[in-house]
Amino acid sequence: MDTVDLKQSGLYINRELSQLAFNRRVLELAQDTSVPLLEQLRFLCISTTNLDEFFEIRVAGLKQRLDMTAAPVGLDDLPASEALHAISEEARDIVRQQYKMLNEALLPALDKAGIRVLKRSEWTESHEHWLRKYFEEEVLPVLSPMGLDPAHPFPRILNKSLNFIVSLEGKDAFGRNSGLAVVQAPRSLPRVIQIPSDKGYQFVLLSTVIHTYVEDLFPGMKVAGCYQFRVTRNSDLYVDEEDVDDMLRAVQGELGSRRYGDAVRLEVGADCPEETAAFLLSEFELAPEDLYTVEGPVNLSRLDAVYDMVDRPELKYPPISPGLPKAFAAGKDICDILKERDVLLSHPYESFAPVLDFLRQAAADPKVLAIKQTLYRTGPESPVVEALLAAAHAGKEVTVVIELRARFDEADNIALANRLQEAGAHVVYGIVGYKTHAKMILVVRREGRHLRRYVHLGTGNYHPRTARFYTDYGLFSADQDIGEDVNRIFLQLTSLGKLHKLSKLKQSPFTLHKDIIELIDRERKNAQEGKPARIIAKLNALTEPEVIQALYRASMSGVKVDLIVRGVCCLRPGIPGVSDHIKVRSVLGRFLEHTRVYCFHNDGKRELYCASADWMERNFFRRVEVCFPILQKKLRDRMLVDLKRYLKDNTAWQLHSDGRYRRHHVKEKNIHSAQQETLAQYTE
Repeated sequence: MDTVDLKQSGLYINRELSQLAFNRRVLELAQDTSVPLLEQLRFLCISTTNLDEFFEIRVAGLKQRLDMTAAPVGLDDLPASEALHAISEEARDIVRQQYKMLNEALLPALDKAGIRVLKRSEWTESHEHWLRKYFEEEVLPVLSPMGLDPAHPFPRILNKSLNFIVSLEGKDAFGRNSGLAVVQAPRSLPRVIQIPSDKGYQFVLLSTVIHTYVEDLFPGMKVAGCYQFRVTRNSDLYVDEEDVDDMLRAVQGELGSRRYGDAVRLEVGADCPEETAAFLLSEFELAPEDLYTVEGPVNLSRLDAVYDMVDRPELKYPPISPGLPKAFAAGKDICDILKERDVLLSHPYESFAPVLDFLRQAAADPKVLAIKQTLYRTGPESPVVEALLAAAHAGKEVTVVIELRARFDEADNIALANRLQEAGAHVVYGIVGYKTHAKMILVVRREGRHLRRYVHLGTGNYHPRTARFYTDYGLFSADQDIGEDVNRIFLQLTSLGKLHKLSKLKQSPFTLHKDIIELIDRERKNAQEGKPARIIAKLNALTEPEVIQALYRASMSGVKVDLIVRGVCCLRPGIPGVSDHIKVRSVLGRFLEHTRVYCFHNDGKRELYCASADWMERNFFRRVEVCFPILQKKLRDRMLVDLKRYLKDNTAWQLHSDGRYRRHHVKEKNIHSAQQETLAQYTE
């Protein structure tokens, strides 16, 4: 074992290419005809949104690194230039597959189902009449075409916005003849327009409408060509945390720059001439490999609107009614329940309502003195925040740690922070240099002569909407040690004190990384001593090199390692002599897999942990995360049943040693889907 160099690049999968592989799996769900038709469309749109964010963050970051250094940047030692080339090839193939899926499968299937997205050639006379009126009344008044000449340089183009470059012939009212103009579609305009019809659902894309009537914007001139385009920009906020006096003001100041960051990708319609595309590339300072030509609308993700506009339940997943644990269903006070036992919630199969009830009861309870909570993502109109506001108005001591830098939720979180402060709550923005990603609620209640702590700890955000679509665990507990640990972490976040030693919780950026490696190494030592040894971990991502190396060492000692990794995985399983005993699977489906669960056999005395943290560098070293044990055997046994269900899922994708994922294909009657079986369990 000592002769194997576990740092050699061949043992690792490129992080960016692994992320693209995840997006390809999402696209496979769009191609899966066992999935309801409108859900297939939604998966296609999700794959497009994922790809957008990939370019906004990951590709943008690689381009910045390339400007700074030519040195390799990943575990696989792939230089940034080679990584960008490989990304370009893989992303192009994904884009081709997306539009092929749209044009050859989904649109025909939707048409057959009475849901039509009409091309210009398919308009009838009544369509023409209605759409012209719509254009003149709803679209034309808000368009501002810009001719390009020395007095009108190329306009600033918003990130991911719909635009047209128009080729013109003739002279305008001032005798100018620049030949080119740009039309920007305001974000206030809906991208999908429904046409009144008694023959099913009929839609037209805004891009088609603008293209059809674009000559109305240039009276007296001839439109020789009109081509849609969209630019993707670097959207990672940069805040110099070493020179920040006011975090809220600093983040607010950076939000505007996101719309106009450096360009990283240009998309144009397939009909766009090469010279026009080259002109756009030069304006955005992009190279030819940054150009993506698409066979359809450049803003493909906007087709997601069709899902909400079509009332066809048979083309969607059937609705679910999340259950309640029996104790909560009886309507007892939550604190009284927790005095007797811990309670574990499994979302979305079980309702998020008890979390809201916990806060609301605490806000109304005269015995409750204080409520403390972390908020990472919670939504702009959040009942969680309403409960905290009610508590503050009721005179409770309310402390909220809000992460202002939760990517793409910054503006919402700033608004929530202001509302809470106005109500008298204490609002803290976490620790400079570290994102607060932990999910914690602490309620302090006076009971007789003593104060008692009640906590909720979760793997997911306090967001009622995503709790209906993300799989997550939430633990309610009145355990004294856990309550004290949570209190100590809140003191770290709100005060300037030193690190407190925790009793039962593990925390990033202090102990979690070391503790996980020690737990892995304990299994390795048990295996070396001939004891049974096994590790099961369910994560969103696995990228941290020392943890991967610890897993390799465990495998080399005979530990059976089962990893359920939804997204990025840099570990390469099945390598002879290194990772023979490691299996990696990815489970995707109706719900977004989001639970983080770590299970260690521990010579028969199983330990199970839930956490807010994936096994990534950022989670271990640049975030405040919490990992909490499941102490009660009944709950551990229940979670172990859940994990085994995922390991038996034969609809999953298996990661092979060549870095490729392959999906099991089984007959419908033999399918074992973890999500469907769990859903059936909770809805029986």
